[in-house]
Amino acid sequence: MKVPNPEELFRQVLRKQPLWLFLDYDGTLADFAPTPETINPNPQIIALLTRLVSKPDVRVTIISGRRLRDIQALIPVSGLYLAGTYGIELLTPKGELIQRIKLETIRPFLEMIKPRWAEIIQGETGFYIEDKDWALALHAKFSQDSAAKRVLTLAQEVVKQELAEEQFRILGGHKFLEIAPLLAHKGKSVSYLLKHYPLPKAQLVYIGDDDKDEEAFDVIQTNQGLAIKVVNETQPAQPTRANYTLSSPAEVNTWLETLFRHIPDSSY
Repeated sequence: MKVPNPEELFRQVLRKQPLWLFLDYDGTLADFAPTPETINPNPQIIALLTRLVSKPDVRVTIISGRRLRDIQALIPVSGLYLAGTYGIELLTPKGELIQRIKLETIRPFLEMIKPRWAEIIQGETGFYIEDKDWALALHAKFSQDSAAKRVLTLAQEVVKQELAEEQFRILGGHKFLEIAPLLAHKGKSVSYLLKHYPLPKAQLVYIGDDDKDEEAFDVIQTNQGLAIKVVNETQPAQPTRANYTLSSPAEVNTWLETLFRHIPDSSY
């Protein structure tokens, strides 16, 4: 892993065309919102993505832990592949909606967990439950560290007591716990897109900031692509599979702006 020399990285990214960019949103393209329900479209990001997809030899996929409808609201840009809830929900540029698991097969379990989590956080400060339909997340961002550790441990024990391991997985993070279907996995979602929407001989580039993105890095690199990690200095340092690092969403956007200027209008 290394901080890129810009020209060296541009040469690697553009060594072949077409180019397929996979981009996380929160912590990668944009700074983290106060809560996941906060929907504040960023005009600069919208304009940047609009320019990128205007290039005939560029495909862009946004892959996020947010719900698909939230990503659609944040990025009202035609021509994107959108992957919500880590790729459980997919929307293609042609308007094809794919739900990779039936909601009715997983919702009863989540409905059982949700009130038990609500009971655990009752009377606590700084916690909230995010219901993504396909997944449940318990956020402790605004809680004290000791309270976060205690409450998230209790919440995880509840999940483990009821967990159907053939259907669900536990996702963790800094002051964060989530229960989601096994297919809520960015690596599996990238593999699905590569298989069902192939772009022959494409240069793959993935930019993300956390452990869920790390799950996609291996798939990208197995397909001779490049993985770029956005290292947030406010988060605990973690090992990474990434080839390169960038320091912030602002640096990611600057890098993508410069990349846009390096991309020819057509390879023909």
